Amino acid sequence: MRLGRSAVVAIGVAVAAIAVAAVLVTTFARPPAKTEVGIVVFVDSVSLTDVRRFAIRTADGRTVEFTVGTLENGAQFPPGHLGEHEATAVPVRVTYVDENGERVAVRLEDAVLPSPT
Repeated sequence: MRLGRSAVVAIGVAVAAIAVAAVLVTTFARPPAKTEVGIVVFVDSVSLTDVRRFAIRTADGRTVEFTVGTLENGAQFPPGHLGEHEATAVPVRVTYVDENGERVAVRLEDAVLPSPT
């Protein structure tokens, strides 16, 4: 069975429309990302590569707890590096999304300390 040119074009347009719809749904369905900066005060891990939860203390004294999701920069900042930050008190920047009432970390970075004036 051979498809005509208009049928091939119609199928191509339908596939493109489905792809665009999928991108829009995943982009707009994801909760907006937020950030917190603080000193790591707690790390719950089974191993260096299996960190489940951690908490930071922010500059205003709040303790904020996170679960570890799929990190978009896990190769640059492996979750096990949080233990080093806990030991050295070097702050981290946590980018997270709220999912089902939990803060889920999606990106971890070394926080830049303000310059002394």
